[in-house]
Amino acid sequence: MALFYLEQALNGLQFGVLLFLMAAGLTLVFGIMNLINLAHGSLYMLGAYFAATMLTATGSMLLALLAATLATALCGWLLEVVLFGRLYRRDHLDQVLCTFGVILFLNELVRIIWGPVALPMDLPPVLAGSVRLVGDFTYPTFRLVIIAVGLVVAAMMFVLITRTRLGMRIRAGAADRAMVAALGVDIRSLYSYVFALGAALAGLAGYMAGPILAVQVGMGDSVLVLALVVIVIGGIGSVRGALVAALLVGLVDTFGRVLLPAALADMGIYTVMAAVLFVRPDGLFAARG
Repeated sequence: MALFYLEQALNGLQFGVLLFLMAAGLTLVFGIMNLINLAHGSLYMLGAYFAATMLTATGSMLLALLAATLATALCGWLLEVVLFGRLYRRDHLDQVLCTFGVILFLNELVRIIWGPVALPMDLPPVLAGSVRLVGDFTYPTFRLVIIAVGLVVAAMMFVLITRTRLGMRIRAGAADRAMVAALGVDIRSLYSYVFALGAALAGLAGYMAGPILAVQVGMGDSVLVLALVVIVIGGIGSVRGALVAALLVGLVDTFGRVLLPAALADMGIYTVMAAVLFVRPDGLFAARG
């Protein structure tokens, strides 16, 4: 029984790490640019498709990783320059309607390019096996890799935001964009970099989810809802809050599905969100300013 709970805890941790990769980029864009980007899930989908295509063509997981992150970052940068940059001064309803339209457009574009059938994304033998952890208990290697990569990305995000000049500008832009622009910082370029970074994180999440979930049209829609729950619980604009909330949501969702009836399991994360907002309306780690 103890090994069963250990396995579910690792499953919850792995799911939480995937949610963090999604939510980190979303909370940066929302917290810094005040942009509600519902199309973030579509970038996650594009990352999975880029990775699956490259993996099928070359058989290299490393090249698939580069394709997922760099190509998705480029797509995010193009969307920001061409379209989303025009929405910063518009109200949130306009942003929601526009980004929802982008979801429909990208879903149809993916269906035209790759077709309606899900793409396979088979793991190489070195990642397809299992690792013995405790006694006879084994756990899939790739899921452990997801956990490790997610934690490394979280550490890198912390260093980037708190220890680098770019992070200083990101925090300053979130606090007072007008003052930052008056001091000579190109705020438009800064926004483009942040949006590309968020898109790269979404592409990385799609790359990690591809071998576990089906690479198919619309795969980012359901994950987007959970990512929004994560940033609300963690606090809008807080990467630390996104990490804590993502792990919490991952564990609650995983244990809820194995310990509770299906109807109650689906309500678990939303009950947690309501409880957190009742105690802390701004989230667990609301970003200052």
